[in-house]
Amino acid sequence: MLINLLLNIGLAVAGFVMLIKCADIFVDGSASLARNFKISTAIIGLTIVAFGTSAPEIAISFNSHLSGNNDLLFGNVIGSSITNILVILAVAILVKPFKIELDVIRKQIPILLWVTLGLSVLFLDPFLNGATTHSLSRADGAVLLLFFSIFVYYLITILKADKEKESLIEAPKYKRTKSVWLILLGLAGIIFGSNLVVNHVEQLATSIGISQKIISVTVISIGTSLPELVTIIVAGKKGENKMAIGSIIGGNIFNICIVLGLPILILGEAATMAFTFIDVIFMILAAVLLWLFSATSREIKRLEAIAFLAIYVAYVGYIIIQ
Repeated sequence: MLINLLLNIGLAVAGFVMLIKCADIFVDGSASLARNFKISTAIIGLTIVAFGTSAPEIAISFNSHLSGNNDLLFGNVIGSSITNILVILAVAILVKPFKIELDVIRKQIPILLWVTLGLSVLFLDPFLNGATTHSLSRADGAVLLLFFSIFVYYLITILKADKEKESLIEAPKYKRTKSVWLILLGLAGIIFGSNLVVNHVEQLATSIGISQKIISVTVISIGTSLPELVTIIVAGKKGENKMAIGSIIGGNIFNICIVLGLPILILGEAATMAFTFIDVIFMILAAVLLWLFSATSREIKRLEAIAFLAIYVAYVGYIIIQ
């Protein structure tokens, strides 16, 4: 028992060390690739970084749906979306506050708000038709993918805008080929390291009798969000603010539309009794506060980051006493 405990702790720590180092490589490669193609690091943050660091979530979603563990499927997405803002962004701000660009406040966060509100409407089955469970059908999955297409359209408008101001893009640190290899190497290390952390921390949690819902919105959601955490901290420290905030916004949009929508569209309806509209309200609250705090001074302050963490603690407390 003691040997297993020490082994799990040791492997979790090793995974975390790998995460930090590989995030550094991943951010350098991503920023360099953006400059090679003369596009802003914002679009890299919203796409490559956001989608790449969400790879653990999509793997868990498909596995959860196939195994019939829908509580983990919903908890993975709802928990990660809440955690990304209330914990990951908050911790990054506590390490080093950074400015929020006007485009993020006026366009990117509103898109995230609409996507989050869209999911909440789809989650209203018990209120609309008296169902005993909250469920999403294949049609709902298609709607979520439709939301994602709106996000893709926005990305295309950014690309067009970048083409008009190519001269303002900094010179790349590495050539294209090396940048791509750094991205692939960094991402592989991030995913492998996060799997080490999640698997061994989950084993520790399960062994002491923690419920599946608590594990999914704490251990799993925080664990699968570790790539975002280390990436946003490293990006912020390197002055890549657009990439940092873009990875959070893009990651949450990807979580809701693809990580949740795609498995349901492909594999069929999924229902849960463990997650209710209260959980979705916390997800909406996180997105609304992100917009409010950003819009007030174009910077999320450390005190506001502490407020994020306090709300997350309240959410976990709600789950425990539920």
